[in-house]
Amino acid sequence: MRIKGKTASYLQKLIDEGQPIHFSLIDPDKVKDLEGLGRVASSLYRAGTSAFLIGGTLGVSKEKLDGIIHVLQDFRIPKIIFPSNINLISEKADAILFMSLLNSDDLYYVIGAQVSASIIVKTIGLEPIPTGYLIVGHGGTAAHIGRARVVPYDNPELAVAYALAAEYMGMEYLYLEAGSGAPETVRPEMVKFVSKYSNINLIVGGGIRTPERAVELVRAGAKAIVTGNVIESDIERAIKIIEAMQRVYKIE
Repeated sequence: MRIKGKTASYLQKLIDEGQPIHFSLIDPDKVKDLEGLGRVASSLYRAGTSAFLIGGTLGVSKEKLDGIIHVLQDFRIPKIIFPSNINLISEKADAILFMSLLNSDDLYYVIGAQVSASIIVKTIGLEPIPTGYLIVGHGGTAAHIGRARVVPYDNPELAVAYALAAEYMGMEYLYLEAGSGAPETVRPEMVKFVSKYSNINLIVGGGIRTPERAVELVRAGAKAIVTGNVIESDIERAIKIIEAMQRVYKIE
């Protein structure tokens, strides 16, 4: 049996306590000013974000990744890599979502990149968090780059099939991804259906722009919510999303 590492144990504790996890996604390619990033990260930390995810689909070098993580070291929450490829690995992070893109037509994204990355992750002592990655609906750049056969928004049965497969293969999380800047989020009906018929922890991201939708997804069964674009475009709204999720926890 695999022993949970420090970051996985922290996330599981939040889940066990019924507290929704909020991931603040930082895309290194979109960070132009490290001092500005520090101010934004400080606001998110004070609001109560659970962890920082660091990753992007295009244009990320290890040097820039390391620089971002260095700025985030001041905040006592996990720094977790959200990888798009094997170049996005750093010993400066606390953990990595060790992901398989389950609905890709390219075996490289299902298992090839993971084989290439595994020895690096082991060697540098980075904590892996086994995660299935499932692209839904819009998909965006992630779907294009990952050659994903996207799950339609209105097909929760197919999402359940993937969720069960991920669960039975021992993955701890399933990340339902609508794509960065998606015009529509993963639908709460899909989240509720997947939660009902599987036991895997659901992470939901893509297009979440309002506190109301974040709360709706949490109440449908999402254990974690990811916001990225809204952090870049409207930090105050991102803070309101975090605060709304915390109110759900305190009330329920």
